[in-house]
Amino acid sequence: MRNPRKFLKLVTVLGASAALMATSACQAGSLSGNNVSAGVVEIKLLHTISEPNPTIGKALSEGFNAAQTKYKVTVESRPGGTEGDNLVKTRLATGSMDDLFEYNSGSLMNNLNPAKNLIPLGDEPYAKDYSETFKTAVTSTSDGKIYGAPWGAGQGGGIMYNMKVYKELGLSVPKTWAEFIANCDKIKAAGKTAVIQSYGTTWTSQLFVLADFGNVNVADPTWAPNYTANKAKYVDPPAIEGFQHVEDTYKAGYFNSDAASLTLDNALKMLATGAGVQYPILSNNILAVKQNNPDLVKDLGFFPIPGTDASKNVMTDWVNDGIYVPKTTTGAKLEGVKAFLNWIESSDGCKAQSAAFAPNGPFGMKTCSPSGDLPQVAKDVISYSDQGKASVALEFISPLKGPNLESFLILVGTGQKTAKEAAALYDLDVKKQALQLGLPGW
Repeated sequence: MRNPRKFLKLVTVLGASAALMATSACQAGSLSGNNVSAGVVEIKLLHTISEPNPTIGKALSEGFNAAQTKYKVTVESRPGGTEGDNLVKTRLATGSMDDLFEYNSGSLMNNLNPAKNLIPLGDEPYAKDYSETFKTAVTSTSDGKIYGAPWGAGQGGGIMYNMKVYKELGLSVPKTWAEFIANCDKIKAAGKTAVIQSYGTTWTSQLFVLADFGNVNVADPTWAPNYTANKAKYVDPPAIEGFQHVEDTYKAGYFNSDAASLTLDNALKMLATGAGVQYPILSNNILAVKQNNPDLVKDLGFFPIPGTDASKNVMTDWVNDGIYVPKTTTGAKLEGVKAFLNWIESSDGCKAQSAAFAPNGPFGMKTCSPSGDLPQVAKDVISYSDQGKASVALEFISPLKGPNLESFLILVGTGQKTAKEAAALYDLDVKKQALQLGLPGW
């Protein structure tokens, strides 16, 4: 699953030093389960070392190995971040990649040049069951083919809210921005913070914009490709709405008085205790509440950023990672990889993933939803996905993400810039990045 702090994804340029780093990282990785019997085909799976990926890898490999005797899956871990990206790209470039590997979906997958390096999976029987958001996130922008299979769980971007306070004040989940503002007025009148902001953890300032992209995409499905091609801007409708949300809620006095310094952990505590009632954030942060305020997790729920049309309000989906097969995997190993992927996406594989870790979002399969003792936030996010009321986040379909968005939004959220001024600054920020990436049309 994608790290919520990794909003800026730049293309990595490999050189000799990067290759050396990748070799070192490879040697540092941990390989397990190499005790393969004669006649059994070994399948090697590479995943990142950060949890829950090792836990997922262990559960899926052990489950598949126990279900049949022809193949044995062994797992290897790699670093995350730039070092791990370099390792993956170096292995693909040198033909030394494992038989299959876990990696990001979306624009980062497209940076791997899937048409050149990966085997398409769109004709596999399970591909028809992909959620629309996952399908979008593993489809190549160059040839329109599907290259990934679901791994782990995704998360939603929207508003985490205190259900207990909502019930006390007689509020219902808003589906339009006007309804959201009406709720904010009642919360403020009750002496509570209506909208929590935590600029002490700077990346959290972005959620009113990033999590509103689902509404932008529904309003204009061509916006993302036009944005990438320098034909759409944040300063214009419909994308300006996210910036305007920050300005409107600040001017109305809905924010906590310490918004400029409040940190993420303290914001979550504020939400859990009911001192603050609504918090634009990524749903995976319910994990911190489970750790720090476990008795209050039951009081929290989740809804998308409200838009202008209640019938079209959707959650913005930060899609789960994918599993990919390099073109160097052939023969009996390819047959084993396909058997493994079929098992992963079966009901047995679904159960194994659910039992292995605590998913807080959808698995990317219409036929497989997380089960077990899930918090209401996770149930809400999964429900929006299962109902098809979700749209992929912008970073999964465009490589453009200016590095200074959080700073510009903090200026709006502290009254130093208007929404229009900040959006114009961000458009310039994006232009600089597009020029660095060498994108056409800029």
